Amino acid sequence: MDLNFNKNEDHNKLLLSDLKKRFAKVKLGGGVTRIEKHHAKGKMTARERVDYLLDSKKPIIEIAAFAGDGMYEEHGGCPSGGVIVKMGYVKGKQCIVVANDATVKAGAWFPITGKKNLRAQEIAIENRLPIIYLVDSAGVYLPMQDEIFPDKEHFGRIFRNNAIMSSMGITQIAAVMGSCVAGGAYLPIMSDEAIIVDKTGSIFLAGSYLVKAAIGESIDNETLGGATTHCEISGVTDYKAKDDKDALETIQRLVDKIGDYDKAGFNKIAAKKPKENPDDIFGILPKSRAAQYDMKEIIKRLVDNSEFDEYKEGYGKTIITAYARIDGWAVGIIANQRKLVKTNSGEMQFGGVIYNDSADKATRFIANCNQKKIPLVFLQDVTGFMVGSKSEHGGIIKDGAKMVNAVSNSVVPKFTIIIGNSYGAGNYAMCGKAYDPRLIVAWPSAELAVMSGNSAAKVLLQIEKASLLKKGEKITEEKEKELFDKIKNRYDNQVSPYYAASRIWTDAVINPLDTRTWISMGIEAANHAPIEKPFNMGVLQV
Repeated sequence: MDLNFNKNEDHNKLLLSDLKKRFAKVKLGGGVTRIEKHHAKGKMTARERVDYLLDSKKPIIEIAAFAGDGMYEEHGGCPSGGVIVKMGYVKGKQCIVVANDATVKAGAWFPITGKKNLRAQEIAIENRLPIIYLVDSAGVYLPMQDEIFPDKEHFGRIFRNNAIMSSMGITQIAAVMGSCVAGGAYLPIMSDEAIIVDKTGSIFLAGSYLVKAAIGESIDNETLGGATTHCEISGVTDYKAKDDKDALETIQRLVDKIGDYDKAGFNKIAAKKPKENPDDIFGILPKSRAAQYDMKEIIKRLVDNSEFDEYKEGYGKTIITAYARIDGWAVGIIANQRKLVKTNSGEMQFGGVIYNDSADKATRFIANCNQKKIPLVFLQDVTGFMVGSKSEHGGIIKDGAKMVNAVSNSVVPKFTIIIGNSYGAGNYAMCGKAYDPRLIVAWPSAELAVMSGNSAAKVLLQIEKASLLKKGEKITEEKEKELFDKIKNRYDNQVSPYYAASRIWTDAVINPLDTRTWISMGIEAANHAPIEKPFNMGVLQV
């Protein structure tokens, strides 16, 4: 191994260490003290509930663990968005599990909580996966009610999705394991079946204090909406559980009896591990964002047997298009090549930039994968489309539009891994969040922005200088450097993969070595949903 490899490895493993530290922090939810109080009530935490429910010997991935990270600090923060979402297996059946974390503001819904719940439901709807809700929530966080209550993508959309999933035949099971108040009371009851834990679970549109204030009736919460009331008097819930574990075991028995599903029919054979050592990824991926490297070496460490068949290898070299297998599943890979490449005419093309020919190649490859029913995997390390008179005269806008059109209209499932840069229109063409990837994750080395921090800071600095000069201020070299550093630091924070993950622009920041698991579980989930429409690019046919 050369010195550069070792430097890269040290840098990337430090990024991975930072990821692990950040995750350990968010796993504590509302903190140790609140966890202890939760346990004192005889209740399991949200994470303990989910882990007890899911099959321990099967793979599990967590969606949006960093949701809310660094947000709502003036309200005390909202770790993991106050809700845990995992994809895993219950009695061998792949499911989505959503669990309110009552250690975070009693499980109250912040705006990001609503967005995360909707993302969980979106995954269930797209893949027709059973979804299980473990409810323990005080309802909407009232100081921010205007940002969570009335709009299309707010709290009420959850119940609309309950109804839509029911009509689609997607199994929904809810366990009321704590408070379930006001509008939130509809979620478990709009599920197919509902379980309630005796003495700790409660459901009512208005609690005892509000009932007293509204109609003058004096009644305690247990009599008003406890397990006995709803299992024996109102008939609102279907099963009474003696404690959390009993409720979770009831869910396991219910899921165990669900019938088989119609399959999309994606190709799968016995899985093989990569021949090349996946740990090498840390040394191959450069420390510098501008450095060149061979993306094919990354691909070899992600795909089965380190084998892939490259489509149009000698054409459009700044995008790699290839057929391969990941954990046995057939995939079509579209990856940005990050090294300087030479065309047949002798012209040099910059790595990480999408040129006319590479956009054209990717468009054709996407069409081929749709025709053959092969899921697509996008490996992003892109700075954008090529600019300048040669590209413009060659129709880069048209070729780029065709690629974006193909990505938009693709009917096979898409999965996006942001490895390095994800800038500008390159993010769109390589299937950013706006283009409906079934799952989208980032490595710790990722950056998402309109442009790099350095480029953006230079542009913003010129604007700031012009404004100060108009006011008659003198700009010294020291003042200019101070302004530049201030702007760049602010921008760098916004391009961080954690900034994106906190807002659920990505589903996770992951260890690169977990990439195969995410893609494999994602395709398995997608296989639950047969493709119902043909691929059609409309007027922008290839």
